[in-house]
Amino acid sequence: MPALGVNIDHVATVRQARLTFEPDPVWAAVLAELGGADGITLHLREDRRHIQDHDLYTMKKTVQVKLNLEMAAEEEMTAIALEVRPDQVSLVPEKREELTTEGGLDVVANLERVEQCVHQLQQVGIEVSLFIDPDVEQIAAAKQVGVHAVELHTGRYADATSADEQQKEYDVIVKASEFTVAQGLKLHMGHGLTYRNVSKIAAIPDVCELNIGHSIVSRAVLVGMEQAVREMKALVTV
Repeated sequence: MPALGVNIDHVATVRQARLTFEPDPVWAAVLAELGGADGITLHLREDRRHIQDHDLYTMKKTVQVKLNLEMAAEEEMTAIALEVRPDQVSLVPEKREELTTEGGLDVVANLERVEQCVHQLQQVGIEVSLFIDPDVEQIAAAKQVGVHAVELHTGRYADATSADEQQKEYDVIVKASEFTVAQGLKLHMGHGLTYRNVSKIAAIPDVCELNIGHSIVSRAVLVGMEQAVREMKALVTV
């Protein structure tokens, strides 16, 4: 039964559209916890397009469940993480012009930089996960740099437009999952998962964490954050 990490970035997206103080992602995190979230995930981007530094610092003081910081493996972000000390850091790729994270971190091509960041974080007791494509080479590289977990990118599965295409992408994820577990790494998954497609992913053996944001925040606009999280929690724990 995987844990549910609720990504509250897009609560901040709405706030930043008017550069005001509401809706407050900190309050959203509180309500997500009340709805049964096992963790709160937030992405502090270099361009600060949604989550701001004060959001992260406040959530460190208020969140009672696992706090998972998504960030690029860059010096500025690493320094912030070393100061805040979230429970977990998930290293992700980042392009300033993208609407959302478009793919997994290329660990193979950035091995030295990623390894340095991982070691800095681990030295102060922060667990580290890498957000990567479901690719054997990337998983092997993740093992090489010494992380405790990988989060497999489920975007191609989520974006599939036909049953055959979705099944093909699902099979890729299953094979990558088996390889991940064989490497002794914890198995996380996320990106593009919705109320309609999450159950099949949640049922994959050994997946221990799902991180879901946009779909939950979208439903929360209509039914409230607590109820939206409860509904997703029910789907991932069947």
